[in-house]
Amino acid sequence: FRERITEKVDAVILGMHARIDNPELAEAKKKNIPIYSYPEFVYEQAKNQKRVAVCGSHGKTTTTSMIMHLLLHHQKDFDYLVGASLDGFENMVRLSDAPVIILEGDEYLSSPIDRRPKFLHYKADICILTGIAWDHINVFPTFEEYVHQFELLLDSLAENAQLIYFEEDEHIREIVKKTRKDIGLIPYGTPDYRIKEGAWYFEGKTPLKIFGEHNLQNLRAAAMCGVLLGLSQNQVETAMATFAGARRRLQHLGGNKDCDVFLDFAHSPSKVKATTEAVKKRFPSRKVTAILELHTFSSLNKAFITEYKNTLAAADEALVFYSEHTLEMKRLPALEKSFVHSTFNHPNLIVETEKDALQSYLEHFETQNTTLLLMSSGNFRGLNVLDLLNI
Repeated sequence: FRERITEKVDAVILGMHARIDNPELAEAKKKNIPIYSYPEFVYEQAKNQKRVAVCGSHGKTTTTSMIMHLLLHHQKDFDYLVGASLDGFENMVRLSDAPVIILEGDEYLSSPIDRRPKFLHYKADICILTGIAWDHINVFPTFEEYVHQFELLLDSLAENAQLIYFEEDEHIREIVKKTRKDIGLIPYGTPDYRIKEGAWYFEGKTPLKIFGEHNLQNLRAAAMCGVLLGLSQNQVETAMATFAGARRRLQHLGGNKDCDVFLDFAHSPSKVKATTEAVKKRFPSRKVTAILELHTFSSLNKAFITEYKNTLAAADEALVFYSEHTLEMKRLPALEKSFVHSTFNHPNLIVETEKDALQSYLEHFETQNTTLLLMSSGNFRGLNVLDLLNI
C-alpha cells in the first residue's frame, strides 16, 4: 500500500518477509524516510540500556527465556526480545526505559536490504555464545562462512563486554582465541547432574521441571548471566527450580499413563540430536518414537541434508516427514525418499511425503509404554496429533 508511506511517517521498520521490490519500501526510499531493520530499531531503543545478547546455533530461545524467568521471579525491571511465548509474559517483546534488555541474538539476515546477521546490531555488553553448528545454507553456503559470522559477533561487542561461552564447543574455543583483549571471558560447560525418578537435579541438588543435558548447559549459561546482572547464587537456584520451559521447546503436549507426547522446535541437525537424546535419557525404559518434519530451506537441501546422519540414533523408531508442497514453495528440486532414508542412517526409519500417510501413521500409532517426540519448525501440515492419537 504505497499510499500509506507519507511525509508524516517518521520511520519504516523493515522485516525479513518483505521483498526487496516492495512498493512501500520503494516509496520510503523515494521520500528519504529513515529505514530500519528490526534489530536496528531495537538497538535504537536500547542503546542506553545494558544489553544482553544470547547467541549461538542452538539454545538461544531457551536460554533467553531462562534469564527472563530469573529476573521476573525476583521482580527485576527489564526489557526483552525473545522468539517464543513464555508463561508470565504477555508479549514476546518489551521496549521501555528499563535498565536492562535481554535479546535473543539471531545470526540470520537483518532485512532484504541489510544482509548482516541480526546480532551484529546489538553491540552487547554481555554476550552468551551457546554453540556453533552449521545452519542457514541459503545464506551461508559453507561452514567456514557461517563460523565467520560469530567472529564478527565478537568484534561487534561493546567495549569491556563480558562473553559467557560454552567451552566444550571446539569452534567456539577457536574463535575465542582471537577475541579482543578488553572482553572478559567466562567459560562454562555441562554442569553435574543426577536423575532420580525421572526428575533432573541441577548440580545434584536442585530439582528441575526441565530435562536434557542441552537444557542444563543453557541453564548454566543463564545462571552465570543472572549473577552478572546482580542476582545471588541462592536467588538463581530458587528461580531455576520453577522454570517450566518455553513454548515448543520440549513442550509436554499431553499424555496418559502409557504415553507422553512432546513438541520441540528442533529442526537443525544439532538440535534434533540433542533433543532426541534428552527424551531417551528421560524415558530409558520406554520405546521412544521421533517424528521429524523437514521444513526449512537447509533441511530440504540435498547439499545439507547429509548433516543429519545419526541425529535420530537415540530413538527406537523414527519417521521423517516432508512435503512436496514445501519444496515447491521454497523453489527446491524434488527430494527422493530413498536418499533421505539412507542419509539418516536409522534402522527403524520411515520416510513419508504425503499428509494422508502421516495421518494414517498417527491414527494407528501404538501408544503402549511409548514416548512420542515431535520435532518441526512447521506444523505437520496442520495435523492435530493428540486428536489422532486419542490421548
